Amino acid sequence: QVQLVESGGGLVQAGGSLRLSCAASGGTFSRYNIGWFRQAPGKEREFVAVITWSGSISYADSAKGRFTISRDNVKNTVYLQMNSMKPEDTAIYYCACDGNPSRLRPSTWEGPYDYWGQGTQVTVSS
Repeated sequence: QVQLVESGGGLVQAGGSLRLSCAASGGTFSRYNIGWFRQAPGKEREFVAVITWSGSISYADSAKGRFTISRDNVKNTVYLQMNSMKPEDTAIYYCACDGNPSRLRPSTWEGPYDYWGQGTQVTVSS
């Protein structure tokens, strides 16, 4: 059973930066793909970025060029560096762990993710 805890959210002005962290426990972290999703008020949860156990990365179009996902397998943590932030980035950000260890392809939809964190609020003011 994998447990995930997000941190690093907060209030930032447009154009600013935040770095989110997702700390994992309870599993062999280095074998799992980890994704970031977000849910804005009144909207469905959407994919942001994913990093596989082997280091392959995929981003949503809205994140490309501004966000960077990375992982530290020693610290069992995945990071999401968000730069040039916009008000439309305002959302609750969730990290999630793919339930299938060592899956080769990054998943950009919610189905494969069996474990979720509680979320961290990110608010970007204009």
